[in-house]
Amino acid sequence: MPSYPRGNRLTAAVRHCLTHYADFRGRAPRSEYWLFYLGYLLAYLATGLLDLLLFHQTPLLSVLLTLAVLLPNLAVASRRLHDTGRSGWWQLIAFVPLAGALLLLWWVCRPGQTGDNRFGSDPLAPQP
Repeated sequence: MPSYPRGNRLTAAVRHCLTHYADFRGRAPRSEYWLFYLGYLLAYLATGLLDLLLFHQTPLLSVLLTLAVLLPNLAVASRRLHDTGRSGWWQLIAFVPLAGALLLLWWVCRPGQTGDNRFGSDPLAPQP
């Protein structure tokens, strides 16, 4: 993962996740994961407001945004799980009502494994 400039971390993280939209390999630190979701949340709120103003209750833009970022969401979540030493397939546990979603949330909030693991090198390790 690239080192993001201080003042531009949100847009850099979103750009990184969107350009690696189908990259399910490697690892993503918590910052990449959560900054991408923050960017998605802000965009979702903006499209929701536009939906309300333009389409009066029909969430057309919000649905289009959700569909557009579905694959990048799955990819960054897989990379985040890889950072904790788990397969990206563990995302499916979210379909277990409540307990699955809580467990997935617990995993993505935990620090990643220090050093290399079977999914790649530590994204927070100093680069040579």
